[in-house]
Amino acid sequence: MTTETVLFLLLGAAAGGFINGLSGTGTALFALGFYLVVLDPVRAVAIVALMSVLAGLQGLWIVRREISAEPRRLLRFLLPGLAGVPVGLSLLSIIDAGTLRLAIAAMLIAYGAYFGFRSSLPSFSRRTPWIDGAVGLTGGILGGAASVSGALVSMWLSVRPWTKAETRAILQPFNVAILGTTVSLLFFRGAYDQTAVNALLVTIPTGLIAAQIGIMVFHRLSDTGFRRLLILLTLFMGLGILVSEIA
Repeated sequence: MTTETVLFLLLGAAAGGFINGLSGTGTALFALGFYLVVLDPVRAVAIVALMSVLAGLQGLWIVRREISAEPRRLLRFLLPGLAGVPVGLSLLSIIDAGTLRLAIAAMLIAYGAYFGFRSSLPSFSRRTPWIDGAVGLTGGILGGAASVSGALVSMWLSVRPWTKAETRAILQPFNVAILGTTVSLLFFRGAYDQTAVNALLVTIPTGLIAAQIGIMVFHRLSDTGFRRLLILLTLFMGLGILVSEIA
């Protein structure tokens, strides 16, 4: 493994781990660009997915009380999301994933740009179990079809006037479960070969330390600050998807 390879792996792990610790999502957005410089796409995605799960487990611990306090709320998102992953994978044969990703990018950019810089944030406070389930299902389908499972969920949660811990208690386990499914599928397809294992030996320690730093910053954010962070992340997610598709 060359010095250049190690450097890009460390940079990707640090960036992805920090943003996961800070927000509970966005690992691929900040890490994948570094990994793709020195790894092929399959190994890069495999490493990002596993790093997202490992960093996410740390994030789950800090919102464990909120998860246990509202388990039904989480399951409204999570169970449909898991059911949506194989649906999304099956759709790959009949839809163009690139076109779908561009459409999602346009939606995220429009949403993030409009709400991210407004003085007041949107707020949708009433109970919406059917919408929650539909958002979770769509997130799972988009994860299977276009690898963007967290995009729609982040957008929907950012308009809910919940505390930052309550919001993260949905977003973090949702991402861990969906990406855990992805890791399992990639493992059985042989993505975690010796090259990937060597890369993980570099990225795992760095990513976990960076996630802890992100978690420390998360604790300092206000509830409103965290909601605004999620909205701005949707903007960056959209821009990241757009750039990757154009490139």
